[in-house]
Order: sequence, then structure tokens, then C-alpha cells
Amino acid sequence: MSDVEQIKAEALAAIGRAATLDAIEAERVRLLGKQGAVTALLKTLGAMTPEQRQSEGPRINGLREAVSDAIAARKAVLEDAVLAERLAAERLDLSLPAPERPRGSVHPVSQVMDELAEIFADLGFAVATGPEIEDDWHNFTALNIPETHPARAMHDTFYFPDGKLLRTHTSPVQIRTMQTQKPPIRVIAPGRVYRSDSDATHTPMFHQIEGLVIDKGIHLGHLKWTLETFLKAFFERDDIVLRLRPSYFPFTEPSAEVDVGFSWTNGQRVLGGNEGWMELLGSGMVHPRVLRNCGLDPDEYSGFAFGVGVDRLAMLKYGMDDLRAFFDGDLRWLRHYGFAALDVPTLSGGVGA
Repeated sequence: MSDVEQIKAEALAAIGRAATLDAIEAERVRLLGKQGAVTALLKTLGAMTPEQRQSEGPRINGLREAVSDAIAARKAVLEDAVLAERLAAERLDLSLPAPERPRGSVHPVSQVMDELAEIFADLGFAVATGPEIEDDWHNFTALNIPETHPARAMHDTFYFPDGKLLRTHTSPVQIRTMQTQKPPIRVIAPGRVYRSDSDATHTPMFHQIEGLVIDKGIHLGHLKWTLETFLKAFFERDDIVLRLRPSYFPFTEPSAEVDVGFSWTNGQRVLGGNEGWMELLGSGMVHPRVLRNCGLDPDEYSGFAFGVGVDRLAMLKYGMDDLRAFFDGDLRWLRHYGFAALDVPTLSGGVGA
């Protein structure tokens, strides 16, 4: 047997005996490293005559390829064995409780939205929705808002180049509802609205809920009773007192600002009682022009509407003092004020339970 054949036989046998990845690496270095046996044979090619190189070159290169292939194959087998051993040894017991992780919670705005929907559903109201990108007619003109009204100004409203805009209130939902439904109508319209304003009590995007009732014989007394019933249920107090002050809104006539009595508790104003008055929402009887714009006869139908900021209601009920924190995405704030996923508001269990 020639030296090349003998080295090949011994190398393949040693490779086959390698039982660990470290052992196969040692064989690679012994045979193919800088001082390896196969490497030494390759170095002899330079000193051979052309005739010798022609006969010995293929045999030596064949040895290198055979050794390299054997090492790669054996290494793959050993790696598979190591992986199988790891898989057999490692276990994940899914029956154990999961490790403690930050858990999600319901945002106060979402919770209050659910509370409001629960209360008004009990009063016979349906929930109506509409697009947040509106046109001028639904957002302003149909609501009897004149061309010169400050609400149309660029510094109050976000306009798009095509003339569309981000709705400044959810009142366009009322317009769309009156256009598509015949009276009697009882709906609330909660959702996001947008105005160019930002401070401790204002943000460019906030949440609003509006209510609309259209039927025959609706008067201001129905509005006051609805608001009293709603606020008593929401704040879960029977001593809620309302005061309606004459005001002006283009889409209602007559219009009224609604003040709610409050009392002082630990230095904070808490709704309920009559130690002072706090302005809370706007309301009024739907303007006859708005009814006509929606195809309803004001001589046959009348109605009332009201609107209030959902974020403001959340601040008052749950003791928050800065509206901007609602949208900062601070998990510490949400852990403090957030609600558990199963805290579903019900009138029987308490909407704020």
C-alpha cells in the first residue's frame, strides 16, 4: 500500500472513531491544519518533477477531498446527536403558570365609552358611527354653521388639500343618521374628533359623545331628564344637580350650556352636591334649519341634541388632572388608571365597577 493510501485509510478510521465535536475538530487540525499530514503531502507537490506531479497530484488531492468530506459528514452526524440530546433534555411545562409579564389593560377612554354605551342602551339609544374624514357640508354647512364662523378657521380645523377635513365633532354622524333613518331617532355618536389645540385640558385629538333624539312632541324637559338620568348613572350619585344656562350654538335653538353641581372632597371638586357649579356639556333643541337640511319637516318633528367630551368625563370621574397624559403612551400611567379586561360595565354591577 502506498503512503497516500495508508494515510487515507488511517485518517478515515480516525474520523469514524471521533465521538465528540471536539474530537472531530482535533482530527481536522491533525490532518488538514497547517502542520497536518495531508497538508504536508500537498506541500511536496512543489518539489516534484512535472511527470511526478501529473501522477501524484490527483492522488494527493483526492486524499484531501476524501478527508474533508468525511470530516464534514461526521461533524454533521455529531451535531445532530447534540441537538437531539438537547431536545430530549429540555422541557417546557405548559401546565405551569406563565412567568410574570406586564399585562395589558383597558384604557380609561375605552372604559368610559363602554360605560356610556351601557347607560344609553338602557335608555333606548342605539350607537351610530361615521367617517372621521368628513366634507365641509356634513361637518359645517348642514349644521347651520355659517361661512364666517370661527370653527371653520384654519387654526381650529385640520384641512386636507382636496377640501376634506378631520371632523371637529361627531355631529356629522347625527346628520348622516337623520338622512338615512326615519323618526323616531334615538342615537349616541361616540368617537374621535380633531381640533388644532393643545394644553392641559385640550389635545389635537380627543373623544366626544353626542346624543340625538328626533320625534314628535320632543321638548326641553325631555332633554333635561335625559341628561340628569345619564349623569346620575355615570357618576353613580343621586345628588347630581343640573343648571341649564342660555347659550348659542348654530345647530340648536334654543341652546343651553349645562352646569353640574359639585362639592369639595379632600381639596378636590367632586360632581354631586351644590357647593359650586361646573360647566360640563352643551345641548339644545335641534335647529329647524338642520332638520330641513336632512329632509325632515320641523313643523312635524322636533328633537334635542347634546355633546360632551369623553376624556373630560373620565378625568372628572376617575380623578385625572392632565388630558395630555391620556395620549402619552406611558405604561406607568395606564397601570395606575387602566381597567382589567374583565371590568365590563353593567348597570346592575355598577358602570364603574
